[in-house]
Amino acid sequence: MTNRRLRNAYHRLLRWRENHISEKNFILILSLLVGIFTAFAGLLLKWIIHFIQQLLTHNFEITGANFLYLLYPVIGIFITGIFIRRVVRDDISHGITKILYAISMRKSRIKLHNTWTSVVASGVTIGFGGSVGAEAPIVLTGSAIGSNLGRAFKMEHRTLMLLVGCGAAGAIAGIFKAPIAGLVFTVEVLMIDLTMASLLPLLISCVTAAAITYMFTGFEAMFSYHIDYQFALGRVPHVILLGVICGLVSLYFIRTMNFCENIFSRYRNPYLRLLIGGAVLSVLIFIFPPLYGEGYDTIGLLLDGHGYEDWGTMMNNSIFYGNPHTFVLYMVLIILMKVFATSATNGGGGCGGTFAPTLFLGCITGFAFSYLYNGLGFTPHLSEKNFALFGMAGLMSGIMHAPLTGIFLIAELTGGYNMFFPLMIVSVCSYLTIMVFEPHSIYAMRLARKGELLTHNKDKSVLLLLSMDSVIETDFDCVHPNMDLGDMVKTISKSHRNVFPVVNSRGELEGIVLLDDIRNIMFRRELYHRFRVSRFMTSPPAKIRIDEPMEKVMRTFDDTKAWNLPVIDQYGKYCGFVSKSKIFNAYRDTLVKFSSE
Repeated sequence: MTNRRLRNAYHRLLRWRENHISEKNFILILSLLVGIFTAFAGLLLKWIIHFIQQLLTHNFEITGANFLYLLYPVIGIFITGIFIRRVVRDDISHGITKILYAISMRKSRIKLHNTWTSVVASGVTIGFGGSVGAEAPIVLTGSAIGSNLGRAFKMEHRTLMLLVGCGAAGAIAGIFKAPIAGLVFTVEVLMIDLTMASLLPLLISCVTAAAITYMFTGFEAMFSYHIDYQFALGRVPHVILLGVICGLVSLYFIRTMNFCENIFSRYRNPYLRLLIGGAVLSVLIFIFPPLYGEGYDTIGLLLDGHGYEDWGTMMNNSIFYGNPHTFVLYMVLIILMKVFATSATNGGGGCGGTFAPTLFLGCITGFAFSYLYNGLGFTPHLSEKNFALFGMAGLMSGIMHAPLTGIFLIAELTGGYNMFFPLMIVSVCSYLTIMVFEPHSIYAMRLARKGELLTHNKDKSVLLLLSMDSVIETDFDCVHPNMDLGDMVKTISKSHRNVFPVVNSRGELEGIVLLDDIRNIMFRRELYHRFRVSRFMTSPPAKIRIDEPMEKVMRTFDDTKAWNLPVIDQYGKYCGFVSKSKIFNAYRDTLVKFSSE
């Protein structure tokens, strides 16, 4: 009885909304709610991470190695793995890749459990020292909130896509206190088209999420940064060189990350993956404590320090403590090892993203470049703090293929708005460098290889949004290989088609019969019992697999010059036909919906 009352109340709410609130205004209300819920999810995740970290590490000695670094990350990965396998029972890794896949292939539908499971899993993973970031999980959480809120109110596909973008934008705006970066991130990384209809909902989610975060954490920028040296034009060549270096480091990170993921994917036993990943992560964190967790403490140290006395504390808790001559080597090794720590965390069963590792790597790359340059006695002097800032933008631009996000996010994270010009230079140079080697970001490359990536190219995007179910035609009359010409003529007399699939007893497609091919014999009665279908059937120019992407289907039509092609499943069984005219009509209808404001 209670469930029935709830359902009735729910349907009354839907009807009231349809009668009293216009679609446009209701989308704005939903975007506001998405911003609110996403901001609180981000605050909760940050609280979980900091609570666990403080609980575990508050009494560590800084003057030597702490062997608990060997144990904590393994415990965190183990707990996370048990939670994912026993409670979630679904893959929640690669958060932003899952959003891109949902937009491209699932009509922007994200599972309900993603509204909370990534918060719990990544909170435990990072709190115990997993060398990953919390941003990708919270972006998935925000997008899931937007998707499920839209589905609850029966919103159409185009609106669901917008709400997914609102959730992602609100997540970045809230967790970083960076509303502009949240908006730009959604356009650049998730590839949501920015139209006048989408701009206001995205802004509302960003501003709402950022405002709620300001209320609870204050208006200070996430990282303390004060300009000691104003940027001079004489440093432009050095910034360009740093941009190229950032692009190459991005390439190293992406290629090595994929290499490590392929190795972990070979092992099906989760406990074996835990053993390998946990061992690698523990050893790396034990040797390089800055790899513990997100690494934001290290970023803050490098951006706010005033000399080696401050910066050298990076080596606290490590076997390098008290040895300033190894400082540069220490930073270079951290740059090389960070990707292995991140891969081991996720490969071993943990949950986290590459957002924080990207910022961490960029900060150390820019700092190490300028510190080494100054240490070698070159002139002019380079500000280590400024170049640490530039490196963060450069790595974000290279790894994520998002130069605008890198520029605005770093400026908002640190309050370094006076550095827009060098931030633009390093971001562009890094982006151009990585594009020579990798045309897609670390998030999109997996989907791009499968042809499942929605992009700003309207033709490709609309074709990707088309499903085979919407264009396949099943009203063709099937004939059998042993059917004689007389029975074939009877079938033709009842059909309005001029193509007939030939299907055997197992339902497999053996060929087709074209009406034009038998027109010269179909009225000769003396041949009705002499000719069998198997004699005059022909092979189709090509066969379309029912699971093929529409872009590949259109290439097949172009290659064969056919107008109709049969569709089969993975076992070769006949499913129907698809025609160019049907695809063109569906394409036109989808393009109108996709592009309308």
